[in-house]
Amino acid sequence: MMEKVTTTVTTAGTTAPMTAKVSPAAKKTLLILNCILLSIGNCGGPLIMRLYFIHGGNRVWLSSFLETAGWPFIVVVLIILYFQRRAAGKNENNKKTTFIYMRPRLFFAVAFVGVITGFDDYLYAYGVARLPVSTSALIIASQLAFTAFFAYYLVKQKFTAYSVNAVVLLTVGAGVLALHTSSDRPEGETKKEYVMGFVLTVAAALLYGFILPLIELTYNKAKQAITYTLVLEIQMVMCLFATIFCTVGMIVNNDFKVIPREAREFELGETKYYIIMCFSALIWQCFFLGAIGVIFCASSLLSGIIIAVLLPVTEVLAVVFYKEKFQAEKGVALVLSLWGFASYFYGEYKFTKKSKDNNTISSQQSMELAQANYSSV
Repeated sequence: MMEKVTTTVTTAGTTAPMTAKVSPAAKKTLLILNCILLSIGNCGGPLIMRLYFIHGGNRVWLSSFLETAGWPFIVVVLIILYFQRRAAGKNENNKKTTFIYMRPRLFFAVAFVGVITGFDDYLYAYGVARLPVSTSALIIASQLAFTAFFAYYLVKQKFTAYSVNAVVLLTVGAGVLALHTSSDRPEGETKKEYVMGFVLTVAAALLYGFILPLIELTYNKAKQAITYTLVLEIQMVMCLFATIFCTVGMIVNNDFKVIPREAREFELGETKYYIIMCFSALIWQCFFLGAIGVIFCASSLLSGIIIAVLLPVTEVLAVVFYKEKFQAEKGVALVLSLWGFASYFYGEYKFTKKSKDNNTISSQQSMELAQANYSSV
């Protein structure tokens, strides 16, 4: 299947490889779909992971493993897409259908990102095991500032007044939430464990703030057409190597031997233990798929902004399901997050409108010039 590569310019001023066959309407639909997937994973992932820990689970490597263990689901999707392309190819003079788009250069780059992701998964899982959902969520929100920093250096992200405003508002919102963290240490947990969880969660936020722009840089340096099918392949390989990394950790930590015993002793019952495991893998796969999908359709900065703006939603869900306190700071953070989100998309709207106006003017000038040349002849 032949694809023509073009480039699109984002509001940030960066360029990302796109295919000519992706229409604006299809791209918008794809962006909305990935935003939904990212929302499901970003809000549901921490909650279901915490559910495992508060009811008797204590295997950190197992939890980090589940964050990317849902990658086989993408294999099923890729197989379906392959047969669709093959059927379409038969209708186009029996053109040969490509089964795998990813080239070796891109494969090794994505595998490297996958190993880093596996390490980040462990840092995050350790934090969730030691901290309330509300606390770990607000710390993770700081990844937006790290994303903006690394995006500036890795992909030459240019900031508009609206995107800067969004970053500032969302970062301030996370800072406001930090005002209530001093008295939320879980009962029975030592101060050392709490501090360690806090530090490793900050490290997870920093590392994921680096991973998002790194994925965007990988797209830009791939030297091949970036289709959504290729994005799925990237997601699959990235999660595969992250899972391998965590599997090694599980083997060293003897998690596979402990799982049957832990399931029998789980407070909610053995059946619900394995159900939680399965849903955890599925929900986290929605997160990663949505994150790289948003990067494909827009930018790593937008992916970071969506993750940050969902922080108050996660906070509210933690209050509802785990009876965590909802202080006034959380309400203020919610307002600031929505304001920042609106600011970013208003800037996106203005940029798109300006681009359309410029294209219209250019088309009119070209027509007038052509008419003038024709008249002179």
